[in-house]
Amino acid sequence: MRQLIGILLVVGSVQLAQAQAPTTGPVLPLDEAIQLAVRNNPQFLQSGSARQRAAAALRAAKGQLLPVVRSSFGSSYREGRQQFFAGQAFGSTSDVLSSSADLSLDLTISAASWMARRQQAANLAASESDISSAEATLRSNVITQYLNVLQAQSRATLQDTLLVSTQAALELARAREQVGAATTLDVRRAEVAVGQQRVAVLRERNAVEVEKLRLFQQLGVEQPEGVTLTSAFVLEEPSVQLGSLLDQARRQNPALAALNSRAQATDVGVSSARSSYFPTLSFSSGVSGFSQQLRNIDGSINDSRLNALSQQRSCFSQDSLRRGAGLPSILQQCGQIVFTDAQASALRDANAQFPFKMTRSPLQFSAQVSLPIFDGFTREQRIQEATASRNDARYRVREQELKLTADVTSAYRNLTTAYQTVRLQEQNSVAAREALALAQERFRVGANTFVDVTQARSDYERAETDRINAIYDYHKAFAALEAAVGRPLR
Repeated sequence: MRQLIGILLVVGSVQLAQAQAPTTGPVLPLDEAIQLAVRNNPQFLQSGSARQRAAAALRAAKGQLLPVVRSSFGSSYREGRQQFFAGQAFGSTSDVLSSSADLSLDLTISAASWMARRQQAANLAASESDISSAEATLRSNVITQYLNVLQAQSRATLQDTLLVSTQAALELARAREQVGAATTLDVRRAEVAVGQQRVAVLRERNAVEVEKLRLFQQLGVEQPEGVTLTSAFVLEEPSVQLGSLLDQARRQNPALAALNSRAQATDVGVSSARSSYFPTLSFSSGVSGFSQQLRNIDGSINDSRLNALSQQRSCFSQDSLRRGAGLPSILQQCGQIVFTDAQASALRDANAQFPFKMTRSPLQFSAQVSLPIFDGFTREQRIQEATASRNDARYRVREQELKLTADVTSAYRNLTTAYQTVRLQEQNSVAAREALALAQERFRVGANTFVDVTQARSDYERAETDRINAIYDYHKAFAALEAAVGRPLR
């Protein structure tokens, strides 16, 4: 009997955060669990993708203030066949290779492009605030689920201890039956109590595993075998003040900061929509080149050679030659009209243009100023839509401010109530433990029946379970208060 009472006293004095049996598997403190969730939780990582998109949009908006540079290069081939137009033959009898290149620069300066950069910068700041808000929410969820695991483990430890108690009561009932101090009915009732307690142990252990699975789902990683949660939570009277908490929440709450950033972005959006009334200045410049080459230049060389011979014959047939005047000088002069191999080589070198020996076109430069006058009220529509979005963002900020006040106040009241509840449940648990010990002692001496023992054990189980739940409800209320404020408070 003294052994049974000692067991019950141990159950009441064990700290709930250390209720798990030590294992040789991996350990998981709360800080490490939060870090794992930040690195691996898929839903939280999506907020990082939104930041990447916002950063890319800002980079593109800045690029609109820089000149656009374009270049092109192309080549073509035309078969060496003449074309006829109005009965006349045009074109070369040789295949022709052509190439062209172009380099252009365009710059557009407008109030809209400048405001677009400011708007995308505001959107990036809002994305950063969204990440902070998502991280605060994730931290709160991980802490709550971490506490759920510890709570389930504490309840499982309680059921293990009650199983030892019911088994000890069964042995006592059997011993009393042997000496005639108890009936077979008492033994059967004790056996039923042991069976029911084994079922309760099985259910609580399964609940522990289910809560662990949910915890690692929040962390975004696979659950290792034999993992042990090692963080302990101290139960102490709340020392924070409601006024200070409200002030911190208004200044530091990530959700409110995110909505304020979105509201600032919509302010820039209104200015961006109004910028469509301002003129736009455009600059443009470019340079290009072209090359053309005959694949077979022998025809051109022959034409040049025939042309030289024709000129030479024409020279000999001049009137001065027919009059017989200055024959030696005429012969010397006409003999110089020849087509040499050097000239043929020069023609080949001049033809070798494809693909990069291009003839540059003149440099071009232009500037233009455009002023929008009327576009069918499209600008007015954009301004109205931007104004409505800005008003909606301000309404959401005001809504969040009211919600923040209500959440922090209610969380603070829940915390103080939870602490008082813990103290009351501790008193109830002590009384129920003493009542169970007294019922066991009276059953041992034959002063009451096993039904009284069963009832006392049920009362103790309910009181101890309520005490465990009250303690973890306190810690969850503290986590909810931290989530409402938006920062850790311990």
